Amino acid sequence: MESRRTGKSIYRSIRDYAIITIAMMLGVIGFNLFLLPNEIAMGGSMGIASIVYWGTGIRAENTYFLINAILLIAALKVLGWKFCAKTIYAVLIFTFGSKLLTLMVPADLHLLADQKFMACIVGGVFMGVSVGLGLSVGGSTGGSDVVAAMVHKYRDVSLGHVLLFFDLSVITASYIVLRDWDKVLYGYVELFIVSFCVDYVVNNLRQSVQFFIISDKYREIGLAINKIADRGCSTLNGNGFFSQKDIKVIYCIAKKNESRYIFDIIDEVDPNAFVAQSAVIGVYGQGFDRIKVKKKISIEEIHKQIGKEDRNEI
Repeated sequence: MESRRTGKSIYRSIRDYAIITIAMMLGVIGFNLFLLPNEIAMGGSMGIASIVYWGTGIRAENTYFLINAILLIAALKVLGWKFCAKTIYAVLIFTFGSKLLTLMVPADLHLLADQKFMACIVGGVFMGVSVGLGLSVGGSTGGSDVVAAMVHKYRDVSLGHVLLFFDLSVITASYIVLRDWDKVLYGYVELFIVSFCVDYVVNNLRQSVQFFIISDKYREIGLAINKIADRGCSTLNGNGFFSQKDIKVIYCIAKKNESRYIFDIIDEVDPNAFVAQSAVIGVYGQGFDRIKVKKKISIEEIHKQIGKEDRNEI
């Protein structure tokens, strides 16, 4: 049992770093082929790196790496080594990926040079998917993503909205170098596309589902869900209205991408089981999201509000 869990943990770590690698390469393509050459402003450390590049000619990946090195040192205490390790890996992949792409792609290549709005959309989608995939596995592309992750750790705030708040000022500041409000406006459009894609990707990957399973082989199904799918489940007592027989109902919550394992288990143990699956809005605690509140209420306040008689029963 312990070795199985260790193997699963190793598999998840490998999967996470593979996803981060893919995410960063998508970001490299969006940033270096569509946004940077078309002088479309963007937010975060990449936006600052772009402004420095347009103004001084210093390669954007060098400035990007320096900014993130400073931010990650500050984020270590808040986010911990586990998050920062993935983010450091992501920053390195993005930096070296940008350098590699620069060597591979001709200097005069300028995609969608006469269609800046299309370049804005395509680049924004690439960057949004990149950021969303990175955040979904506990990493990020650095910059304002690190700031957003720190805020999201303690407050139930949309990641896309946090990014939007921090990035608007960087895009506006790009006018100092670009001297063209049209390009700044393209940057605003790109930022909204990125924010939408981040929320869409993160929310879809974090979706959870619940199962109600009725089967005479409920014990075998429950044990298999515990040991193979590595998810907890509860047994509820019920009664069939038509048959008037006592029944056992397995209640289980899992991530959406884990539902296929549960269906495979059910089909293997009892193909005739009755299964109801539905989406849930939010799941918190024990392997799912952490409860985030803006204002914490103390146990003294709770006791004060519920009254003396009820308090004696606690």
